Amino acid sequence: MSMSWEQLEQYQPNALRMIANSIQKGRVAHAYLFEGQRGTGKKEASLLFAKSLFCLNRSTYKPCYQCINCRRIDSGNHPDVHIVAPDGQSIKKHQIDQLQEEFTKTAMESNKKLYIIEHADQMTVNAANSLLKFLEEPSSNTIAILLTEQLHRMLNTIISRCQIISFKPLPTRILTAYLEEQGIPRHIAVLAAHVTNSRQEALELSQSDWFAQARKIVLQLYEALNKSYIQALFVIQDQWLPHFADKEQMSLGLDLLLYLYKDLLYIQTNKEEKMIYDDCIAELKQYSFLYSQKRVIENMSAILRAKARLNTNMNPQLLMEQLALQLREGSTFV
Repeated sequence: MSMSWEQLEQYQPNALRMIANSIQKGRVAHAYLFEGQRGTGKKEASLLFAKSLFCLNRSTYKPCYQCINCRRIDSGNHPDVHIVAPDGQSIKKHQIDQLQEEFTKTAMESNKKLYIIEHADQMTVNAANSLLKFLEEPSSNTIAILLTEQLHRMLNTIISRCQIISFKPLPTRILTAYLEEQGIPRHIAVLAAHVTNSRQEALELSQSDWFAQARKIVLQLYEALNKSYIQALFVIQDQWLPHFADKEQMSLGLDLLLYLYKDLLYIQTNKEEKMIYDDCIAELKQYSFLYSQKRVIENMSAILRAKARLNTNMNPQLLMEQLALQLREGSTFV
């Protein structure tokens, strides 16, 4: 999703300031490492950086977005800007070798070349070593931008040769406001902003009927749990299991359930302004006094343990039935 400098600056002011300073002072490094969680704007920032460097009508450090170079970078067609992404599960050595071969050629249209490596932490050992040689002997007209969500998986020898720019998680209030600007109802926007840190993912999720229905089912399960174990089993069998059909969906459903118990804790500690299901405050309040804070925390721990079990071969129905028993009766989750 293409973003303007002004848009991204709202979310990542420190990162954009560092990039702007590099351009304005003419001190563009030969290698950068953009690190941060998924959805924090690393890819968008790398493309903005490229546009600023190649723009034909740049004002100070901001690109014009309209010249042929800006448009071709947006469409992925600029001959001197190359993007490398994982081939399957990893970035292979031959991809880095091809990049090096390409960069031995003279720049097609300018005096510089730039390459962006997405998910740089997914390079194979051979690919990483090949890139390291590339970084150890940088060309004066070559700029590298590596993107990673897992800095700890990068080789220290590569990290030490890059200028690191960190991208912070997007504040949920800003992401919520963005979703509301797109016409998303507040109760959906708040929940989606807590589920993911990515603007695009949050928007797609909040626009889906599946997500709205998921929220309803979670609320129904919570209400059933406060009435009887049998009623909870009916909701699990008839609605939860058919709707949350795979591990990823089940994990999301458990997150939504976790947020409900988190809201109970906010009510009990007089922090209602932090609530996620703030449109359900009356319903949640009537149940909040049925639980001690200790019990709420125990229930939250049970949900987290259930999430951990998703990566095992445990039967989903059995997992949910045991979780319901724990949440309803306080029995041990085994």
